[in-house]
Amino acid sequence: MNSLDWVVLIGYFGVMVAIGVWSHKRVDNVSDFFTAGGKMPWWLSGISHHMSGYSAVMFTGYAGIAYTYGVTSFVTWSFPIALGIAIGARLFAPRINRLRSKLHVASPLEYLKNRYNLGTQQALAWSGMLLKIVDVGAKWAAIATLLSVFTGVSLNQGILITGAITAVYCTIGGLWADALTELGQFIIQLLAGISMFIAVVLKLSDKHIGFFDAWSRPELQGHDKPLVGPYGTVFLLAFLFIKLFEYNGGMLNQAQRYMATSTGHEAKRSAYLSAALWLVWPVVLFFPMWMSPLLVQAQKPDGSDSYGLMTEQLLPHGLLGLVIVGFFSHTMAMCSSDANAIAAVFTRDVAPALSSKARQWGPRTGLVAARLTTVIFLALSMAVATQVNSPTFKDIITVVIKWVAGLMGPIAIPMMLGLLRQFRRSGPTAALTSWGMGLLAFWLVNYPISWNIEGGVPLQYQVSIPLAVSLVLYILIGFIKPEDTPERDAIIARINSDDDGAAAAAVPTPLSSPAGD
Repeated sequence: MNSLDWVVLIGYFGVMVAIGVWSHKRVDNVSDFFTAGGKMPWWLSGISHHMSGYSAVMFTGYAGIAYTYGVTSFVTWSFPIALGIAIGARLFAPRINRLRSKLHVASPLEYLKNRYNLGTQQALAWSGMLLKIVDVGAKWAAIATLLSVFTGVSLNQGILITGAITAVYCTIGGLWADALTELGQFIIQLLAGISMFIAVVLKLSDKHIGFFDAWSRPELQGHDKPLVGPYGTVFLLAFLFIKLFEYNGGMLNQAQRYMATSTGHEAKRSAYLSAALWLVWPVVLFFPMWMSPLLVQAQKPDGSDSYGLMTEQLLPHGLLGLVIVGFFSHTMAMCSSDANAIAAVFTRDVAPALSSKARQWGPRTGLVAARLTTVIFLALSMAVATQVNSPTFKDIITVVIKWVAGLMGPIAIPMMLGLLRQFRRSGPTAALTSWGMGLLAFWLVNYPISWNIEGGVPLQYQVSIPLAVSLVLYILIGFIKPEDTPERDAIIARINSDDDGAAAAAVPTPLSSPAGD
């Protein structure tokens, strides 16, 4: 990087902070902070939903997969995400929106207290928060890894820089700041991605390598196969099932994008836009990564530094700074949205259960608590980020794929399926049992069982078995021990009603009874 690249990077950080300051004027209460008051246009919600699913892990961990295996990086990652969101557009998006518009809640988990009971809500809230701290920690480590490649700053310094700037704009501006910065980040990503695509095409042309000729080169042998190595059919199906829940609300931040639109119909349109972007845009981003073995020699065994090395070699200064800004935009988009989601869960779900004073918070006090919680969450995730490459967490991609994908299912199953009429018989017993046994299955499959199998349990089973255990138990216990009651049925009926005319309350109040709005 030279002075021009630094100007681009510092200018980007300045714009992000300015957006946060501007968004501050639109945030008067917790509803504005967590769900944009239900006033976000569907197209902005859709772009925000799309961008909040990215991070610099794509340019490190998934760049390594693309460098090593080729097109399977798209087939087993962004394609199942696109398909999962498209399915969820009809199945989950409108129902999640109605949590805000009809039940007047500000957290995706807030309705669980009445759908199941307080114990279930707290179990899912605490486990979800802890998982998010690890997840976001991996994202900070990924962007700091890239920053170190370009600038030479240490991992911890990179974590501190990106985390502190993100904390400023997402803490003062809430979900509005997240969505507006994500719109700006999308534009930056568009420019940076196209620049990198063109640079790679020109470099290949200089080497007299055409697109179709490239796949016959020894460096790309087998890289045109959609399913290869550990990323086979079982992994694809497992990943599709996981992403169906994760990207439609199971990881909380995407659920907020659905809640932020005015109606269920608008939430559905938002989801379809996000799905379309996931289907098309990653191909442009992945193409340089697929070609990277022809252009660079990765220094790390997993190839996670290949994209950074290629960017340094191919792009002139200024454009290099723009691509680096693109790296930051991905990670900051996801981490800020995660921070907002977890602040919502703590402020609306956990704090009222721990303190009677929290149940009496007014609009201003609740907003202060939300901002303070956001800062604390970011600080904890940054602390975890410094340990991502430790023996406990292994490398970045292990954390993101195994820990997050494997543990997300047991948390998401009761939350997501609890929205649907078909599962109204599944009550607190089904929810807590499926959650607890899913977590136990994750530990058994990834550790004791894996230790006793030569080569360990394959990755696809590590991430899919916990979700499968949770799903089967949730459905089975619902039939064996049905716990549907008139009160719970009323909650489900309101979520499933097609009447989207109800407007959100200006300041949501935590549900105290099934009809409490």
